[in-house]
Amino acid sequence: MRKEIERKLKLRAIDIYGLSEIVGPGVSCECEYQQGMHVHEDHFVPEIIDPVTLEPVAEGEVGELVFSTITKEGIPLLRYRTRDLTRLIYDKCSCGRTLVRMEKCKGRSDDMLIIRGVNVFPSQIETVLLEMSETEPHYLLIVERENTLDTLSLMVEVQEQFFSDEVRVLQDLRKRITHKLESTLGLTVDVKLVEPKTIERTAGKAKRVIDKRNI
Repeated sequence: MRKEIERKLKLRAIDIYGLSEIVGPGVSCECEYQQGMHVHEDHFVPEIIDPVTLEPVAEGEVGELVFSTITKEGIPLLRYRTRDLTRLIYDKCSCGRTLVRMEKCKGRSDDMLIIRGVNVFPSQIETVLLEMSETEPHYLLIVERENTLDTLSLMVEVQEQFFSDEVRVLQDLRKRITHKLESTLGLTVDVKLVEPKTIERTAGKAKRVIDKRNI
């Protein structure tokens, strides 16, 4: 998505991370080298923990990002769990700064689905779909249980100009999406291609997952 923005607007898009509980935007920010977001350590102390055990992970490992505030006076926070999954980079950046950097978040610990023993994040599926020129950024994941086996289905909208009456074209697109998802996730996803504006829109945060195992 960033590459598309940069290409169309002919600019460099800089990633900025923030959350309202801490300070809003500005907790960390990329430099011109775009090698991770520099955390403003004079205001925030970042940690990475295992979201299950809550224990610190080894340096460089992916886990849940935790912040403690240093200078915040109104509502100071100690070891606040962001639910964002990332890792910290401690080596010196190409720009010369030595502030610790955080990678772009890979997903959220509270969005994680466990399908047949595999950890699946909606952000992984979204990344695959954004690489496809024929699909819209509107999709829905449906998790069900058949007997004792969990199944994962994906409904994704196809752009109007690509939604062809020719069955072969749609079958080829479906196969390509299925193959990319299997390579990314390590499990088979039942992909269903639907027409534009088929998936219901919601106000606010989009609902991406329907887990029928709990119904």
